[in-house]
Amino acid sequence: MTTDNQGEDALTEQPFVSHLLELRDRLLRALIAVGIIFAGLFPFSNDIYQMVAGPLMAHLPEGSSMIATEVASPFLTPFKLTLMSSIFIGMPFILYQMWAFIAPGLYKHEKRLMIPLVASSALLFYIGVMFAYFVVFPLVFAFMASTTPEGVVMATDIAKYLDFVLSLFFAFGIAFEVPIATIILVSMGMTTPESLVQKRPYIIVGAFALGMLLTPPDVISQTLLALPMWLLFEIGVFFSRIIKRDKERREQAEAAGDEDAAAGVDDTPPSGPDKSGPGAAAAVAGVDPAFDMVEDPSDPERFEPLTEEELEAELDIIEAAEEAEQEPEAADDQADHDPEVADQADHDPAIDEKLRRVQQLRDQDEPVKARGLLYEILGEAGPEQAKVARNILAQLDEDY
Repeated sequence: MTTDNQGEDALTEQPFVSHLLELRDRLLRALIAVGIIFAGLFPFSNDIYQMVAGPLMAHLPEGSSMIATEVASPFLTPFKLTLMSSIFIGMPFILYQMWAFIAPGLYKHEKRLMIPLVASSALLFYIGVMFAYFVVFPLVFAFMASTTPEGVVMATDIAKYLDFVLSLFFAFGIAFEVPIATIILVSMGMTTPESLVQKRPYIIVGAFALGMLLTPPDVISQTLLALPMWLLFEIGVFFSRIIKRDKERREQAEAAGDEDAAAGVDDTPPSGPDKSGPGAAAAVAGVDPAFDMVEDPSDPERFEPLTEEELEAELDIIEAAEEAEQEPEAADDQADHDPEVADQADHDPAIDEKLRRVQQLRDQDEPVKARGLLYEILGEAGPEQAKVARNILAQLDEDY
């Protein structure tokens, strides 16, 4: 008995340990990449700091310069900036490692949504940082220099200046992610473009309030953060409408019986080497399996949609299992003579209750909660109930 328990523990613990090992490998690769970039940039750490300090140095009074009030600041401040620059430059590779770790647990339609979102979010973050450096810094420092009281020498400490610019870089980088957040909210069905347009006045006020909290206490930087956030919100609403129209087009095509157009299926045969074998799509040209969008027909766990008749039959089995639970003696007698009822006994009543809860959430127009409950069911249910859950997920993808 002890041996059996040890074997079961090994089976249950091994997947978790393998995930931890993969996470460790991904983190090590990211750290190694940042270390290599840092090693290449460190000899130029003082030059990098001078470049970042350029917008302030250009507006300092004649004869004035930056100062270091702490003993280790002349070394630690450029060191810190070089390390942050290494992370900044290596961010695409870091995001790739994160994506490669979570991608195996995503469905194909989720991969198709996440890949452009991850790429565009990194690009928008870089654009936000560049906007802060080339647009915001010159205006803010010119304003600060012009408002310096008479008799006060403007000599900024290098450590304080670094903290100031890093906070602005982070604030503008995050603020430029507004379109991504808007598209994600609409894609998940949590809101609609029309609802966002109605809430535009509140969003504008919120943008200025957020700019006040994230930027230094001056009107210029607050305004220069709030206005791009507003414009980026409008861009996010624009692309959200395109996504919504595309979903409506798929629904209309499906209603007209054009299932291929609704699903966006490409019937063009693949050119080049045969891609039908397991893992062949990832092997061709060294493509990472995390970006593999081709389903392997030989995979025994590959999702196959049920027909309407099969789905109705599965739901009937769930209802019959519930009735059998209420009348166990009659169900046992019938199971001896009816194999179909015997199969119904394999259904977990708790999973059946969750599936009914999913239907209630769909009726209440709460797709996010329904989707979360379905993911929970997929981790607990048997093959038949999991198949029902996958089909309901597919229907949610089409509806939302």
